[in-house]
Amino acid sequence: MSIIIFLSLAGLGVAFSIFRLIVGPTSFDRIVSLDAINILITGLLVVIALILNRELYLDIAIIYAILAFLETVVFAKFLGDKS
Repeated sequence: MSIIIFLSLAGLGVAFSIFRLIVGPTSFDRIVSLDAINILITGLLVVIALILNRELYLDIAIIYAILAFLETVVFAKFLGDKS
């Protein structure tokens, strides 16, 4: 039962983040919402690994988190040079 609650709240968080990604008034709001989506997806991968009892999904979550961090750094650097 708690997994269903977690998945529904995570889905709600992704929905709100996608809304902010589309509507966000500044580029920085869009970057933060994209980072929030990446964090939620990483958490969902970890929960899937726990549900299915597969360690492969944890490896995928770690790689995804590293790539998401690099994506955020690159976007921040791009916007920092631009302004």
